[in-house]
Amino acid sequence: MNKIKFAVLGVFFIFSVKAFNPPIHYQNMNQPVKVTIVHTDGKYSLEVDGEPFYINGAGLEFGSIASLAKYKGNSFRTWRTNNGKNTALEILDEAHKYGLKVTMGIEVARERHGFDYNDEQAVANQLGRIRQEVMALKDHPALLIWAIGNELNLRYTNYKVWNAVNDISKMIHEIDPNHPTTTTLAGISKREIDQIKKRAPDLDLLSFQVYGELARLPRQVRSYGWNKPYIVTEWGATGHWEVPKTSWGVPIEENSTVKAKNYKSRYMKSMHIDTTLCLGSYMFLWGQKQERTPTWYGVFTESGEATESVDVMQYLWTGEWPENWSPQIESFLLENQEATESITLKSNGVYNAKVIANDPNQDVITYSCEILHESTDLKDGGDHEERPSTVQWKKTIDQNGEITFTIPDEEGQYRVFVYVHDNKNHVATANIPFQVKK
Repeated sequence: MNKIKFAVLGVFFIFSVKAFNPPIHYQNMNQPVKVTIVHTDGKYSLEVDGEPFYINGAGLEFGSIASLAKYKGNSFRTWRTNNGKNTALEILDEAHKYGLKVTMGIEVARERHGFDYNDEQAVANQLGRIRQEVMALKDHPALLIWAIGNELNLRYTNYKVWNAVNDISKMIHEIDPNHPTTTTLAGISKREIDQIKKRAPDLDLLSFQVYGELARLPRQVRSYGWNKPYIVTEWGATGHWEVPKTSWGVPIEENSTVKAKNYKSRYMKSMHIDTTLCLGSYMFLWGQKQERTPTWYGVFTESGEATESVDVMQYLWTGEWPENWSPQIESFLLENQEATESITLKSNGVYNAKVIANDPNQDVITYSCEILHESTDLKDGGDHEERPSTVQWKKTIDQNGEITFTIPDEEGQYRVFVYVHDNKNHVATANIPFQVKK
């Protein structure tokens, strides 16, 4: 993609983008905002103290709240009230500082982690614990929505989980009349919608987490019988379960430029067109995490550099591109082969990879690279994974983007990663999986 093409698109899109909601600041830290869902002429909308509020947000676990505000997001979601690093109160205070609103996640036990929803005492204990969390946070002015659990439908069999969700929602409404409740679903299916309509009618809205199939969501919501409001609480890069795999079964990650194109296209075909039921969305993830690779789902690198998807998000939220754009990948080949060719190399050899990239602002770009073992700590549902170890092979990368590395006398599965830097805190990323045989 070139700069001229982006500029033309920007002129067209700025008139149709969802209106950016300016930050709302409150002086009284003990005065909650009144969040309501309004239904008028078949259209649902969200209001904060009587003012329209369309969610232009991101999932943010350990990322920078300040940078989300800088790029014109107006809200973020969490997964739990204490992520082990910051308490919910600390997170809400910082959100308030930058004029952002928070969909606060509440940790709810998952069947796939061993919780038994037939155990009435365990369910009651969980409800009591959640009540304390809600009591401590319900009057904070940065609070927007309560998200009860995360992907409770992933690999589950006991529908009683939705009864428990309904009891949590009822409890919240009893002690907090100011904030709606939701629960987040992995994907979308008629089975879950039917069960939630039957067992959890107290929820104010539903939340869906969809990746490669996002463009189908507005149609699926309606065909599966959901006619109330919803938000999308996770969307972004094509999921590792949705992409092509090598012949030995590992997923092939899209480079950062392909991801950015997909972010824009999927948004325009889903949230942007659903103006009657959708109240906004939270892209995934404003930060960095290891999930299959260190670069797959975050829009920042481990060192905090922004990828092209960050540029796209500002555009989608405001209709305006950042002044400085991230570098873009044109191609990345290993031994003149693409990742889809299932590359096998022999040990005791010297090999080359080559990246071709550009910078839309004509900034001078530099390159770095690393080779990692293929990840074997494979989880699901976003559970914590350990970063694979770095391979200590002899390697170099020159300033034309060419990587040369020597494979010693060993076999295994690996990935070669390349990073293209503009030295203004922006980066493009790509990787190729390969296997080594003697």
